[in-house]
Amino acid sequence: MKMRYAAPLLALSLAAPLAHAESQKAPLNVVTTVGMIADVAGEVGGECVNVNPMMGPGVDPHLYQASASDVKTLRDADQILYSGYSLEGQLGKVLENFSRQKTTVAVSPASIEPAELLTAQDVYGIDPHLWMDVSLWAQTVDTVVDTFLKARPECADAIHANAEAYTAQLDALHEWVGQGIASIPEEQRILVTAHDAFNYFGRAYGIEVKGIQGISTETETGIADIRRMADVVIEREVPAVFIESTINPRTVQAVIDAAEKRGHTVEIGGQLYSDAMGEAGTADGTYIGMLYANTRAIVKALGGEVAPLPEALGAWAKQWGVDEA
Repeated sequence: MKMRYAAPLLALSLAAPLAHAESQKAPLNVVTTVGMIADVAGEVGGECVNVNPMMGPGVDPHLYQASASDVKTLRDADQILYSGYSLEGQLGKVLENFSRQKTTVAVSPASIEPAELLTAQDVYGIDPHLWMDVSLWAQTVDTVVDTFLKARPECADAIHANAEAYTAQLDALHEWVGQGIASIPEEQRILVTAHDAFNYFGRAYGIEVKGIQGISTETETGIADIRRMADVVIEREVPAVFIESTINPRTVQAVIDAAEKRGHTVEIGGQLYSDAMGEAGTADGTYIGMLYANTRAIVKALGGEVAPLPEALGAWAKQWGVDEA
């Protein structure tokens, strides 16, 4: 009788370590271009992934060029996630080359309906700054889930649970941003920034947006652009304009100076995160924190009232020591 079960028992004893090894696979090595994608990937993948963003705080993706170390990082990656719609500009050719070697996914085109996209009157064709509308950016979660599960199907339960929890947070964030912008007096509901990165934000939350530069920071700002924006600031009696963390503030300061010469005083309302998040290890270094910080700055500078954070964002606020009021 013992011999009868010897073979099955031996098979089971061999299979058990194999099953354990399968469940203990090393985290998936995921490289992303911008930090906003890295944050989604980290939240969704959890312990099943190791996420490495190429571009850190203050880095302009429109102008970014891959270094030798970047190429090595991409070569060592299991998967590469990038935004798409030419956001990464000069990095595009490098990403195209790697797409022939490994899973390389543009999270934006794979998840957004064409009718929801904003067109651009330049080489871009499509405005790539989708993360400025939280409801649009939340759709990238499904793309990230599908991409990860192809390589780590054994992580399905954890990844789906993470995705559901994170999506609930993003839904709450979307509502919160809308409440804050709606509190700004209608005549002051105009957002003047260094470049056209906030058009999705404007459409989603009901605020007029004016950028001194176009969608791409590769274009130069001319004297006519400064005069045009100064005209807008004076005519609309704009109380505050905003600089961006990835762009030299000189163009915004030029508009302020031009307006002041004509008798209109306008202040810098704060620094906004447009093409990059804040420092890693801080609240602003998360996607939720990026939108939180931007919204607070805009609402306060333009005369609105910051709404209390919803309960669904309580855990995030506690984690990062954020004042929920």
